[in-house]
Amino acid sequence: MTSEELLHKVRKIEIKTRSLSRNIFAGEYHSQFKGRGMAFSEVREYQPGDDVRSIDWNVTARLNRPFIKVYEEERELTVMLLVDVSGSRDFGTAGQFKRDTMAEIAATLAFSTIENNDKVGVLFFSDRIEKFIPPKKGKSHVLHIIRELISFEPQSNGTNVGQALQYFTNALKRHSTAFLISDMLLTEKVSTLEKPVMIAANRHDLHVVQVYDRRDRELPDIGLVKMHDAETGKDLWIDTSVAAIRKAYSDHNARQQTALNTLWKKSGIANVSVRTDEDYVKALMKLFKRI
Repeated sequence: MTSEELLHKVRKIEIKTRSLSRNIFAGEYHSQFKGRGMAFSEVREYQPGDDVRSIDWNVTARLNRPFIKVYEEERELTVMLLVDVSGSRDFGTAGQFKRDTMAEIAATLAFSTIENNDKVGVLFFSDRIEKFIPPKKGKSHVLHIIRELISFEPQSNGTNVGQALQYFTNALKRHSTAFLISDMLLTEKVSTLEKPVMIAANRHDLHVVQVYDRRDRELPDIGLVKMHDAETGKDLWIDTSVAAIRKAYSDHNARQQTALNTLWKKSGIANVSVRTDEDYVKALMKLFKRI
């Protein structure tokens, strides 16, 4: 992609997603996220009716009478976008490629963030940490993020969501709102995600946007087909006219999806699935209402 083509595509996505964030999502974003974080303000002496869970035991022991920690709402929010850049995103049979849908969703969330004068950062991951863009404010920063969303080429093709979540929780000590944007076609077992997901969800407000193509979940009956795994590089011939093969494929994906949904529910994570040929605006609005 030439620099001129890149600038044209950046401008196209900016016009579309900035309009969405300003006209549709701004109110939802503000009401759902603004001021949800709590920052330490001061310590004061305990008064009858105060929540005993707020007692500062160190100060209480030192002064020999009870004191509590007082918190106030944070006025500034930090939003992190955890974007899957593994090989499977370069796939799409209807509408557009998964990478394009992911880029538009991430750009919309980024513009919603700066419209409310908050910080936004991005973590690109495959089966390694590909790139970390620290949270900042401003339009120029968001345009830089959009350019990376469009043009970034990863060093690896695999997927390791657990590693990305671990890096995220280590990199951001301060409470943030995070969106994991991925097709969730995992090379690891769903069970291995439980620990990093639980840790991330306890420290941050973590939400999941799963982008998928209809052929990720079911195969059409089109005879003998050469399938290429974009993450492993392996090729395999499959006879899609065999009903048992199509059923095994859909059953495998259904089991994994069930396991993921169970994990999100157990962790208290709001999530939504977006198909590449469907309107992601409705899906994001649905997600905001769940948070």
